Amino acid sequence: MASILVLNGPNLNLLGTRQPEVYGSVTLAMVEDACADHAKKLGLDVTCLQSNHEGALIDAIHDAKGRHDGIILNAGAYTHTSIALMDALISVEIPSVEVHLSNIHAREPFRHTSYISKAALGQICGFGAQGYLLALDALATHLREAGAA
Repeated sequence: MASILVLNGPNLNLLGTRQPEVYGSVTLAMVEDACADHAKKLGLDVTCLQSNHEGALIDAIHDAKGRHDGIILNAGAYTHTSIALMDALISVEIPSVEVHLSNIHAREPFRHTSYISKAALGQICGFGAQGYLLALDALATHLREAGAA
C-alpha cells in the first residue's frame, strides 16, 4: 500500500480559530481525519505531521525518503520564504503536491511567490480543507500511472 506524508507548517495547528474568515472553521484534527478516511478509500496509507519549525519540516521530508511514496505539503508562510524546504523536496525525489487553504494568488503580493511549487507536481489552493483531498486524489493518480501504487 502506497504511503503519503501530509505535512503542515507554521500556524496550521491553529486552524479553526485563526482567521476563520480566511482559513475556515475546520480544525487541523478534522483535516487529518478527513485525509485518513479519504486515503483509505483510495487504498493509501497516510501519516500526518505538523510543526511550526522549519528544521523539523525539513527533517520530516528527509525522513520520508524510503518510507513514503508521496508528500502533501502545506508549508504555510514558509511557502514564500523557504529555499531550504524547496531543496529538501528536490533532494528526496518524492512526488509532492503543494496545498493551501486560501487562494494565495488572490491575497497579498508577497504570497504570490511559492518556492514549494518549484519542487511539486502541482499546487492546489483556494478550496479550503477539500484541497487536501484533491491532493490525495492527484497523488493516487500519479502513483498509479507511475506504477508505484
